[in-house]
Amino acid sequence: MTSGGYVLHNYFRSSTSLRVRMALAIKQIDYDYSAYSLLDNEHRDNSYLALNPEGLVPALQTPDGVISQSMAILEYLDESHPAPALLPADAAGRARVRSLAHVVALDIHPINNLRILQYLRREFHADDMAVSTWFRHWADTGFKALEVRLSSDEQTGVFCHGDQMTLADICLVSQAVNNRRFDLPLESYPTIQRIVTHCLDLPVVQQALPDRQPDSPAG
Repeated sequence: MTSGGYVLHNYFRSSTSLRVRMALAIKQIDYDYSAYSLLDNEHRDNSYLALNPEGLVPALQTPDGVISQSMAILEYLDESHPAPALLPADAAGRARVRSLAHVVALDIHPINNLRILQYLRREFHADDMAVSTWFRHWADTGFKALEVRLSSDEQTGVFCHGDQMTLADICLVSQAVNNRRFDLPLESYPTIQRIVTHCLDLPVVQQALPDRQPDSPAG
C-alpha cells in the first residue's frame, strides 16, 4: 500500500464517497477514514466546514491539500498515481469514459442525492412512496440511456470501456449500489447488470462497499 497523509472524509452510504473509496483501493493508496453522519448533520459542523466550506462529502486530504467533489478527486488520484489508469490513453477513449461517467455523476446523482430527497420531504411534504418514485424515475431514465449506449457500442468490453475498470465503472457501480435502497433492480438493464455483477466480485470493489465501512451498522 502507498501511504502518506491521505484522509478521506466521507459517509459509508454516500455513493460519491463510494466512488472515491473504490479509486483509492484500485490505486492501493492507504488512507485514514473519517466518518460523518449525514443524517445527523455532522457534515455541517464548523470543524468540517472549515475544512470543506461546501459541507459535502467526500473530501480528501492529500499531500497537496484538501480536494472536494468526487470527480475532481478521482481525476487527481489518476494523475498523481497513474497506474493502474482510470482513463484510457487515447483522447477519444477518455471522452467516452467521461461521458458515460457523467450520465451518473451529472444527470442522475445531483437530483437524487440525500439533500434533494430531504428537501422534497421538507418543502413539498413528499412521503416515502413519493420520494422513492422520484428517485426511481431519474435513476431509470439515466440507466436506460446507459444501457443503450453500452449494449450497442463495440468498445464496451468486460467493463464499460474495454477490459479495464475506469471512471465509468466506478460511477456505475456506485449508483447501482445506491439504487438497491430504492428497489430499482438491474434486470431491466442486462449489459449494466453484467458489468456491475463483474465489478462487485472484485476485491477492490468489495472492500469499498458501504457495509464494509467502520461507520456502517453492518460493518
